Amino acid sequence: MEPITLTTTHLLLRPFGPDDTDAVLTACQDPDIPRWTSVPSPYTREHAEDFVGRICTEGWRDDLVYNFAAVTRDEGRLVGAMGLVRLEQLQSMERQAELGYWTAKEHRGRGLTTEAATAVARWALTDLGVERLEWYAEAGNHGSRAVALKLGFRMEGTLRARIVHQGTRRDAWTGSLLPSDLGLDGGAAYLPYPGE
Repeated sequence: MEPITLTTTHLLLRPFGPDDTDAVLTACQDPDIPRWTSVPSPYTREHAEDFVGRICTEGWRDDLVYNFAAVTRDEGRLVGAMGLVRLEQLQSMERQAELGYWTAKEHRGRGLTTEAATAVARWALTDLGVERLEWYAEAGNHGSRAVALKLGFRMEGTLRARIVHQGTRRDAWTGSLLPSDLGLDGGAAYLPYPGE
C-alpha cells in the first residue's frame, strides 16, 4: 500500500522517514517505552535507523504494518508512534487488525495519543474495511489501557502468558473495537452470544 497521511485537530499522522531518527532515538531512551512495549533496550541509533528506514518502509510496502509518526501540526515535533498490524495476512484472521502505540514522555497526559489513535482506528474501520480492531498491552500498563478505553475499546479480559517481554511470559489485557462501537457501518453481521 502507498503510505498515507491523516490529519487531526492537533496532529499530522504520516509515515516515518529518515529525518525522524533522532526524535525516535530520543523518545525511546525513556525507560517506560521499552518497559511496556517491544522496543529494544537499550535502544540504540541503529535500532532507530532500522525502524524508520527499513521496518516502517517494508510494513507499508508489504501491506502488513502501517506505522505512523504522530507529529504536532504547529511545530512538527514527534509525539509518538501509532501502528496498525493487519492480522488477516499474518494469522488468517479475516478483516482484523491490531492497534499499538507509544508516546514520548513530554507529550503524555494531553490527549494526543487518544486523538491519534482515534484517527487511525477510524481509517482502519472505514477505508481498510477492518471489522474487528484489537488492542492488548501487558497487564499493569494503565496508560495504554486508558487510551484504549477513551477510544471506545471494550475490555475482554486478561490473556495469561500472552506477551514475552525480556525473556519472561507476562499476562496481557485485551480489548476490541467494532465499527458499531463508533457508530460506523461494519461489513459482516455480528451475532453476539445471548448468554446462558
